[in-house]
Formats: sequence, structure tokens, C-alpha cells
Amino acid sequence: MADCPPDECACDPAPVKLPEDGNAQELADLAWAIAHPARVRIVRFLMNREACVCGEIVGQLPLAQSTVSQHLKILKQSGLVQGEVDGPKVCYCINQQKLQLLKSLVAGL
Repeated sequence: MADCPPDECACDPAPVKLPEDGNAQELADLAWAIAHPARVRIVRFLMNREACVCGEIVGQLPLAQSTVSQHLKILKQSGLVQGEVDGPKVCYCINQQKLQLLKSLVAGL
């Protein structure tokens, strides 16, 4: 499509029907989960770990513990991050299947 000023572009008056996309909602949900720089940093941090991480995440970010907890909650709701209770702590790790799905959906754009 050529770049042209809006007043010079010829618009096709025929309505365009978008095809059904069964993955659109899942992509939107996963994209929302990583739509904040802190959540991107958390995902990257967890991706570089072999095992689950309990208390290290807060120390990696210049954010209050409660804010990090909110970001982790969003990541858990999306399924990108899994949390496992270990005594008084929750240990977090990446859900590799969801991460691969996200990568595949983004690549399919």
C-alpha cells in the first residue's frame, strides 16, 4: 500500500469482512499479560531460571512487593507463569507451553 495524504487516498467503499480467528482472544489475553514493562522483565527473569523462584523476583525490580505481586497475579491468570506454594512462600516458574503458544501466535501475525 502506497503512502499518501489522507485527502488523496481512494477508499474502497465495499465493506471488508474480517475472517474468523479462533486464536484472537488467546493472543489478546497473552499480549495483555506482557503489556507492562515490569511483567516483561519478570517473564525474562523466569525464562533464564532452571527451577522455580521464590523470593528473588522482588529484588530484581524497583517496585514494592505488593506491586510485584499484582504483576505476578496477572501473569498467573494468563497461564504464562505458574505459582506453587512452598510453605509460607510461592515459587514461580514459566509455563513453557504457554510461552511457546505466545511465540507461535505472535509469529502468526
